[in-house]
Amino acid sequence: MRLTPFTRLLMSSLLLVWLSGCGGGGGGGNGPAPVGTPAPPPPVAPPPPAEPDDDALNAASRFAATASFGQPYADLVSLAEQGHESWLDAQLAEPASLHQPLVESLIARRDAGEFDAVEEDIELLISFRRYAWWHRAMTAPDQLRQRVAFALSEIFVVSDNVDALIIDPLALSNYEDMLLTNAFGNFRDLLSAVTLHPAMGLYLSHVNNRRSDPIANIYPDENYAREVMQLFSIGLYELNPDGSRQLDASGNPIPTYSNVEIREFAKVFTGLSYGGPVSFFGKRLPEFTSPMRMFDAFHEPGAKTLLRGAVIPAGQTGIQDIEAALDNLFEHPNVGPFISARLIQRLVTSNPSPGYIARISRVFDGTDSGVRGDMAAVIKAILLDPEAAATADAAQSRGKLREPVLRYLALMRQLNATSSDGYYFNAGFFLQQLVSQHPLSSPSVFNFFLPSHTPAGEIAAAGLVAPEFQITTTTTVVGMTNLVDFAVNGDFVMDAQPPFGEVTLDLSEFEALAADPVALMDRLDLLFTSGSLDPDTRAVIVDIIDDIQDLPFRARTAIYLMLISPDYAIEI
Repeated sequence: MRLTPFTRLLMSSLLLVWLSGCGGGGGGGNGPAPVGTPAPPPPVAPPPPAEPDDDALNAASRFAATASFGQPYADLVSLAEQGHESWLDAQLAEPASLHQPLVESLIARRDAGEFDAVEEDIELLISFRRYAWWHRAMTAPDQLRQRVAFALSEIFVVSDNVDALIIDPLALSNYEDMLLTNAFGNFRDLLSAVTLHPAMGLYLSHVNNRRSDPIANIYPDENYAREVMQLFSIGLYELNPDGSRQLDASGNPIPTYSNVEIREFAKVFTGLSYGGPVSFFGKRLPEFTSPMRMFDAFHEPGAKTLLRGAVIPAGQTGIQDIEAALDNLFEHPNVGPFISARLIQRLVTSNPSPGYIARISRVFDGTDSGVRGDMAAVIKAILLDPEAAATADAAQSRGKLREPVLRYLALMRQLNATSSDGYYFNAGFFLQQLVSQHPLSSPSVFNFFLPSHTPAGEIAAAGLVAPEFQITTTTTVVGMTNLVDFAVNGDFVMDAQPPFGEVTLDLSEFEALAADPVALMDRLDLLFTSGSLDPDTRAVIVDIIDDIQDLPFRARTAIYLMLISPDYAIEI
């Protein structure tokens, strides 16, 4: 039997206890040892723990790409030693690192005149929530929560392309904090928080949505009623637990709702206006840090017929109607497979197998636990599923194109970005211009890309989807290449201007390896491609850097070539 270091330690400790217990002859064993008795052997120190092997490190790298914004080498070693499930449990227990307090501190500094010398004051103000987002993404200890909140922000979409949501930096920082707070709670609570958040109320126009007045030709706004079904809960068609569409007798997909249900749900979401200390229906000045308030006089009275024939009785308050409607959505059998598939796509792979979706849907439904909608259990199941750990399946459909924001974040975290003042402030406007993406800044409620998008060619021919390719053009490919070049070779990492500190990359770890191109490529392969770098790509890079004698430049060149390679762009 092979003994583990821990077993050896236990046996050594047991031996010492036994020896001290045996002591002298006869009774108590407290007297001096008889003359000639050999001294007990010294304690045997356990051997140091073995370094994780390449397979464990590559698995940790692949896991970190799905569960965090990227981790440097030392953190990958720690993750491999700790184990994925143990790391997840610790992360699930981490409190949320909120964005709004950081934004409020920036506003206070602005109001105190600290930024008076900065031109374009309004541009600075609208950058505050972006500064907070990047700083938390770079430094927050609750990496899993921040990563999941980013995924949720691409499902429950609001965007700063609406003037009121970009001008007030508290609007989207508070919305982001709502996603963070509910990321590991219950989906039903998350759905309620999204529904009542004033940023969503403004974005999908159910704030100040009033009851019907046929004489004045006023009817409830249907915008949120439609999207809460189509995008936030059940989708367009009835689903099986594995995410496949149910079909009618003619082989056609079965719609989950019609215009009738949209109109009925629209009646539910009436009577809401901004909260806060001074609140009244029809209030135009937004209050983004308090949930919307119900004003029953402006809520549509009467019964409402919802999904699957459920009826909200007449005579309830507006909030009671909303709670009943959200319960109706939450209990729909589509929610498990619909939300599970969306989260898998955003975290792990664009084309999860039916079995993968079914397994996560079962967790969402609480089939075994008895708790429906447990987000912590769902996230854990997604990230620990065998399909998430696989490098490729038989159909070679594993993986996804990395989103530009995630590529850039991982670059900074894995290349040891450091800040002269401790703040990692990035407005992200330059990044957004080059790669057509920035958190909470999508062009529409349908996000930057559709979950069903498939580019023409081999992917479409194989019946697969690749959502991120919808914003992948010749322009954005060149833009990402330029961003990598600016960061690695030009020391332009984040675009915050003085008085904020400069952010630079610390490449000393890689420069120390540069004398050995094989060791350097091994480290880059681990960090960026989880051990999956194509041998041909490796050979090309090694051939190039072999001719570079300046070691820091050799390291930078190797990093640059890795980061612009297709091998890195596609996460598998």
